[in-house]
Amino acid sequence: MRFSDYVLTLALLIPKGRVTTYGRIAKAAGGGAMASQSVTAILSKASDSGVRNIPFHRIVYANGTVWLNAKHKKERMRLYKKEGIECDASGKIKNFEDIVFEFT
Repeated sequence: MRFSDYVLTLALLIPKGRVTTYGRIAKAAGGGAMASQSVTAILSKASDSGVRNIPFHRIVYANGTVWLNAKHKKERMRLYKKEGIECDASGKIKNFEDIVFEFT
């Protein structure tokens, strides 16, 4: 299996109500220190190829900050609320340490 296949498989394993980081996905997929920078590109390519159930909102930065932009902010915040994930005004997950998902 290729690194990109592992990244997609791992992203799909993140349970509802939990989040993980780009780095945790990259490490679990067998990547090195810089591999986390490729996670978004890999998942975006999969999405463009027709994979529709990628939980992008469950993948956050190492400090628990959520990636938000004008295009996706409203939908992501709706998904966080639906899954019981609370964010502060700056886009940081309030109980990040409690809900971060570790791959074993």
